[in-house]
Amino acid sequence: MSDVAVRCEGLGKQYRVGERERYKALRDTLTDVMYAPARRLRSLLKGGANGTSTNGHERTFWALKDVSFEIKHGEVVGIIGRNGAGKSTLLKILSRITRPTEGYVNIRGRVGSLLEVGTGFHPELTGRENIYLNGAVLGMRRAEIQRKFDEIVAFAETEQFIDTPVKRYSSGMYVRLAFAVAAHLEPEVLVVDEVLAVGDASFQKKCLAKLENVGQAGRTVFFVSHNIQSIQRLCQRAILLDGGRVMSDGPAHEVTGRYLSSGTHSRAVREWADVRNAPGDEAVRLRAVRVKTDEGEVAETFDIRSAVNIEVEFNVLEPGVVIVPNVHFYTQDGVCAFVLFDNDAGWKQRPRDCGTYRSRVRVPQNYLSEGGMVLGAALSTMDPLTVHCHVCDVVTFQVIDKLEGDSARGEFAGHVPGVVRPMLLWSTEYAPEALP
Repeated sequence: MSDVAVRCEGLGKQYRVGERERYKALRDTLTDVMYAPARRLRSLLKGGANGTSTNGHERTFWALKDVSFEIKHGEVVGIIGRNGAGKSTLLKILSRITRPTEGYVNIRGRVGSLLEVGTGFHPELTGRENIYLNGAVLGMRRAEIQRKFDEIVAFAETEQFIDTPVKRYSSGMYVRLAFAVAAHLEPEVLVVDEVLAVGDASFQKKCLAKLENVGQAGRTVFFVSHNIQSIQRLCQRAILLDGGRVMSDGPAHEVTGRYLSSGTHSRAVREWADVRNAPGDEAVRLRAVRVKTDEGEVAETFDIRSAVNIEVEFNVLEPGVVIVPNVHFYTQDGVCAFVLFDNDAGWKQRPRDCGTYRSRVRVPQNYLSEGGMVLGAALSTMDPLTVHCHVCDVVTFQVIDKLEGDSARGEFAGHVPGVVRPMLLWSTEYAPEALP
């Protein structure tokens, strides 16, 4: 038996601008079949044999184009990309909610999906009835669903409301039950969208732990999230979509690093070759910002146990000005972690002569938490306060905390919140004679 769970070949989905895709009842499908020959004839007479108007007024776009990949049984794959990249369209095709315009998808086994609040549940039915309905849709026997029923309800924490119509559920209750059903009814392929963001922090952690168990049990998981830490923690592999096409497919930490450094964000080095176009003023110009290893190599990804070095290069054009380089560290969510000012004693309150300077600062290992960091760089004079230049999003890099090795996470395998994660010394005093 093949170990390939999902195979996509040349997958494409085209939409007409302004047209909404709707779900059809059986009578709608039969009506379409009856009138299809007449519509086809009219199209040929108008010269629109390809299904697109030739008068230039009808606009179409490809939400997906030429997407091909293979996913093996047991792989947990993250799908990432900016809004409009095609992630949701891909998941709808994998979930058999919509058909591709071209190409094909071959899926071995049952597919369970959790794409958005409201998908898969009938609002007038109770939680209990929806559990059995979803199981039946997946092709499960009543006895199979019954064996999982108590576990589903306990996970969702909805025991008190299980016989209440789900239209009366809060969004949090709805998501908890929907995820519990999708994860516990054992589909061979599980598709999960950003919907988990609706739940609270403790529920999200429980869901991520469950998804890890699903992958370890040999089932395939597609996981879409803008939370890059969750992708790195949960997924061994990631697929980056941009403009409906696959831009990168490989190990999760490599693909997420490329994603964070794409678009408006620069990579780990930013240089201005022409001083006339460099940020600054008549006194000083910023020429480069670089993220380096201890060995002096530019790098975009750092293990949490490695130091990160930031280098700021600038030209002083007018002598006698006191210049203080400073670097601003932000998380990928825009939270300011800290700001570092050049405190080199040799240049403290000292006017600089004209020339080229390179100021460096070292952030020690086991200090930054995992995730993406976005840096801003500035050149300032403190007295009087003058900001000669300030460039936001000048460079980016990624911190990875692998489960193996020694770090501040200890034995805990889940997501550790926080901007910094210093590995500090602990000590314990033991006094057995103090026992009561």
